[in-house]
Amino acid sequence: MRSIALAAAVILAACSGERPDDSATLHRGNRSEPLTLDPHTAHLQDARFIIADMFVGLYEPGPDGRPVRGLAETVEVSEDGLVWTFGLRPAQWSDATPITAGDVVAGLRRALDPDTMNQYPTMLFMIENARAVNRGEQPVEALGATAVDPRTVELRLEYPAPYLPSVLMLWGQPLPRHAVAEHGPAWIHAENIVTSGPFHLVEWRADNFIHLRASDTYYDADDVCLDNVYYYPTVDTAAAERRVRNGELDLNTDVSGASLEMLRRRNPEIVETHPGVLLRNLILNTSRPPFDDARVRRALSLSIDREFLAGEVLAGADRPAWRIVGEGVANRPEGVALDFAGADIEARRAEARRLLEEAGFGPDNPLRFNFFYTPAAGWPRVAPVIQADWSAIAPWVDAALMVRETQLHYAGMRADAFAVGTAGWLPDFDDPYGYLLQWRSDAGDINYSGWSDPDYDALLDEAIQAADPERRAALMAEAEQLVLDAAPIIPVYYESSKMVVGERVRGWVNNPWRLHQSRWLCVE
Repeated sequence: MRSIALAAAVILAACSGERPDDSATLHRGNRSEPLTLDPHTAHLQDARFIIADMFVGLYEPGPDGRPVRGLAETVEVSEDGLVWTFGLRPAQWSDATPITAGDVVAGLRRALDPDTMNQYPTMLFMIENARAVNRGEQPVEALGATAVDPRTVELRLEYPAPYLPSVLMLWGQPLPRHAVAEHGPAWIHAENIVTSGPFHLVEWRADNFIHLRASDTYYDADDVCLDNVYYYPTVDTAAAERRVRNGELDLNTDVSGASLEMLRRRNPEIVETHPGVLLRNLILNTSRPPFDDARVRRALSLSIDREFLAGEVLAGADRPAWRIVGEGVANRPEGVALDFAGADIEARRAEARRLLEEAGFGPDNPLRFNFFYTPAAGWPRVAPVIQADWSAIAPWVDAALMVRETQLHYAGMRADAFAVGTAGWLPDFDDPYGYLLQWRSDAGDINYSGWSDPDYDALLDEAIQAADPERRAALMAEAEQLVLDAAPIIPVYYESSKMVVGERVRGWVNNPWRLHQSRWLCVE
């Protein structure tokens, strides 16, 4: 297997115009082509895998996906949890310029500046004045982030956020101000980019590969095994699996349900699975008919046979989702679920038909809509089964399947160009709020459904301010139940972490967050 992999590396090097060598090179299949590698605007998980290799913040993902100190050498938290003071370790950008507290503050400001067009500013809203800054109501200088001196950063929070380290390991990374000043928006291009992490961008060939090289200036460079990392878009999961079996790829970040049992029988040594917290769900466009009617939304949710999908279609690798917050997430309250969980599927479909007829649909007024899905994850297998579940309600329910590439799919949903669409959500921090913030009225582009409710906002605001853990959990539970009952989204299943990892890869640690930063991996 090693000789095949090295041969593949030689071919790739020849294609890119580099001299082939025997350096430690990792070849990663990564599902989709990123739209950008800008740390403050990229939003899809596949792009953020690569960004985590290139940029390190105050924290970074550890081998198990949980935060470890990155640029932060020391951390002090005030007794009330509202002031965090970070002492920075001596560190350099990839061009050997020192990384300063001012760079850290600049990165947080840029992530929240409305001109940046960051789709996920909500992740940083615990910082003082972050919401007002992002709305353009206050200047970025009002953000509660201060460079006390070149090596000290102070963050002032509006409410206690013990999960702040897991936010800062992925969001608001420091900004190389000198590179931005010299190159403007082009600072992120391969020929201009300056990075803070263990790897540096060398080349990006669209729809072909992204090549990263180990950075000599990374503060922990001596402990990085790899010399090079190549990322490949692998939309065709089955083909990517074959490439891992043949040694052309070292790993792929997805496994199709159809292949999982076969791989477990034939190549169990390369299969890595772990119960996951990634929620696969459907988004309903509540801003237009017919999904502005809660009865219609509930009818579609009622009729999906989640047990059959998880047990048969997905080969038992994933779990049916009867709620939003995944099992294993810290502070997850109990007693929350769709109120029809466990009910007979035929009885549920009869209720779905009654609701649709009550909403005015029937043989003379059929319910017709487009159902958009992506070619990634399990959706190519799951979407047709859901379509059949809806058809089973009544012959006048007609969902037309429409597949579109992942980036175009999410762009279409942001542009309100959909009726029903597939989605996935992996919380960016280990807390129920990591899921529930999506449907706040100020969530911005991540709230694809367009649904909002002032009562929901009030529950979440009270929850995140609550000092008593039991009170906080009760409020989070009430908010989660509210959005489940309103049904702007339909939870379908929790996707396990399923990956194929070649035998020459060392340092692999399974985790529910699917975070496997290259800096912790080695190859034989």
